[in-house]
Amino acid sequence: MFERLITLIGKDKFSKLEGANVLIVGIGGVGGYALEALVRSGIKNIAIIDGDSIELSNLNRQIISSTNNIGLSKVEEAKKRALCINPDINIKLYNENLVAENIDLILGDQFNYIVDACDTINTKILLIEKSLKYKYKLISCMGTANKTNPALFSITELSKTNNDSIARILRKRVKELKINKKIMVVSSTETTNPSNKLGTNSYIPGIAGLLCASYVINDIK
Repeated sequence: MFERLITLIGKDKFSKLEGANVLIVGIGGVGGYALEALVRSGIKNIAIIDGDSIELSNLNRQIISSTNNIGLSKVEEAKKRALCINPDINIKLYNENLVAENIDLILGDQFNYIVDACDTINTKILLIEKSLKYKYKLISCMGTANKTNPALFSITELSKTNNDSIARILRKRVKELKINKKIMVVSSTETTNPSNKLGTNSYIPGIAGLLCASYVINDIK
């Protein structure tokens, strides 16, 4: 099933993709597309963590959602979809949210990469700190709400982001923690009108998730 990918990248790199171990934190709009791309790229060892269930409002942007699985566990439904693509993957589920009390236990599984697709600032800070402690490579997705222009998303350093409210908060927190390491993120430079209401379209979370996956795939040498 991976003949065309092997033609593109070669057998040696494909073998390295198969052997990588990736954790995806959050399996909603961003994380679902990241999972999709990683599975379709031959990565066999994946862990996903999310304590939420699929809601009706998820249908406009979350690839794992359908009218048939409203109310069901996100990680369980994501696993079903992933195994339908590649039955040979090893996928580990954590049907819970990542918090300070469980993060060290979960990160003890010797990951090569962490995809931060969650939307909680404290969890993002925890992942930055712990990825440095465990020496795991991290790609962290910044804000996707109220964005409409996919061309303005890119993989960049946290310190180089602008027009991103989540990134702004993280830059401040990272500075307070005196973290001087390079932190890679997916972020948009699009300006948005200030609003208390957060809207999201069908394609922006997917773009962000695919960029997160591309960072992992292209970084593996």
